[in-house]
Formats: sequence, structure tokens, C-alpha cells
Amino acid sequence: MTAGEAILALLGQRAEGATICPSEAARLLAGTDGDWRAEMAAVHAATDSLLEQGAITLSRKGEPKQKRRGPYRIARRRCGA
Repeated sequence: MTAGEAILALLGQRAEGATICPSEAARLLAGTDGDWRAEMAAVHAATDSLLEQGAITLSRKGEPKQKRRGPYRIARRRCGA
């Protein structure tokens, strides 16, 4: 599974409008005994790619973010958004 696939899989399990923390995708990639922090660079890169493709949106404390910087949450792009 790639980092992008992990992000999209987690979002697919959430309700419309729900978000995930990037570390959730890293933990999924690392598995139960893996080092999830080592996966964060791949998750950040996948986030940037998915954002550029228009597949996701980012936010912090409920406010939209245009690019990944500092803490952030990931959501599926809503239809028509």
C-alpha cells in the first residue's frame, strides 16, 4: 500500500466531511510494530500530490488551508467544491 492509498482508504471509511490526521495514514503504513514516524515523509509527499490533484482538502482547527504547512487534517474533497 502506498501513502496515497492509505490516506484515501482511511478517508473512505469516514463519514462525509470527516477528517484524518496524517499520522493515522503513517500508522496504517507502518503496521502494528512498525515505526510510523519513519512513514511521515511519504505521507506528507502523498498529501501534497493528492492536494494538487484536487482529491483532498486540508484544514487546521476547522479552517481551510491552501497548502501543507504545520499541523493539518485531511478530508475528501466534497462534490462541487
